[in-house]
Amino acid sequence: MSKLLMFEKPVGMRDTLPHIYETKRKLKEAVEKEMRSWGYRFIETPALEYYETVGEASAILDRQLFKLLDQAGHTLVLRPDMTAPIARVAASKLLKERVPLRLAYSANVYRAQQREGGRAAEFEQIGVEMIGDQTTSADAELISLLVSVLKKAGLKRFQVSLGHIRFTDELFKQILGTEERAEYLRRFLYEKNYVGYREYVKSLSLSSIDKQRLLRFLDLSGGKECLEKASELIEGQAGREAIEELNSVYERLEEYGVAEYIKFDLPLVSHMSYYTGLLFEVYAEGVGVPVGNGGRYDQLLEKFGRPASATGFGLRVDMLIRALDELAEEEAVHCILFSNERRVEAIQEAAARREKGEAVLLQDVNGVEDVDRFTEAYASVSFFLGKAASGKGN
Repeated sequence: MSKLLMFEKPVGMRDTLPHIYETKRKLKEAVEKEMRSWGYRFIETPALEYYETVGEASAILDRQLFKLLDQAGHTLVLRPDMTAPIARVAASKLLKERVPLRLAYSANVYRAQQREGGRAAEFEQIGVEMIGDQTTSADAELISLLVSVLKKAGLKRFQVSLGHIRFTDELFKQILGTEERAEYLRRFLYEKNYVGYREYVKSLSLSSIDKQRLLRFLDLSGGKECLEKASELIEGQAGREAIEELNSVYERLEEYGVAEYIKFDLPLVSHMSYYTGLLFEVYAEGVGVPVGNGGRYDQLLEKFGRPASATGFGLRVDMLIRALDELAEEEAVHCILFSNERRVEAIQEAAARREKGEAVLLQDVNGVEDVDRFTEAYASVSFFLGKAASGKGN
């Protein structure tokens, strides 16, 4: 093992420099304000959770978990997502208060990366969870809030793709018969490897009719007409109920006035195994991966001893910043340079300006080698220098 350089960071970890930090701060302020205006209350959970509870319930691959041992020998994990921790809190405490619960969060999550490849091992999520409402009205509210949040964040061109995991599972169950073959196809769909999907379907020992059904499944993307084609493809009540749910959610979204941002994508699947129904991903112009995702997870809270339906979404702050493709303007900072003789005057001047809401920096002139070069970085400069320092006045 080679010796680490002093400036190296763990794989996937990032430093946030001032201009990025300021952009992130303003973005989060706008998003959080909108979430609060819809009645969602923010909570926090610990960064460390037990592996046997939140770790196993999170649906994140085991190899992506950061693990460590506490003094009692229990395995802990750095939280890999926020949905499972919030489910734990809701099941143990909040569901005693009232339902439905509308909760929001803004927190860092951690997923180990074996190699850099541009993938973050620590990133910030901001999102909401609605717990205790199984209606399609709840799903529509979540997606409508999502659209509103993205607009408040400053995105102008984005799309929300809707799918339904129960429809996909039912179709594969009817045609493939075995979970192993279904899992192969799900992996191709998750990776968006449609060539691999088609080749695998062609290799299966199925009738030509069933192969065509699986291939036609890939074409179920677009407008509301996709739901009619999906009805022709599926057999049985379970699959048709999934289509009815999608249709109902779309009608509610039309009532919210956000249907223009919605596209159906029936082949949509997720690596998060706790989703049980509607699921969705958010795509923004200029970003090749989803900036957020969500869906319904009606069985997760059972793992914490309190069955309840739930739905939610999470957005990746770093991907939102990339989609915006512009950094916030740095706050104008006024600089006051002072010498020993006029230190008190400078401090008083800075205090007065700060009372007016200005950002003010105080700098002892003796700590600056090149005054002209130093002051170029600031919006304006005042000099409180004695004759011994520069011969200048204020």
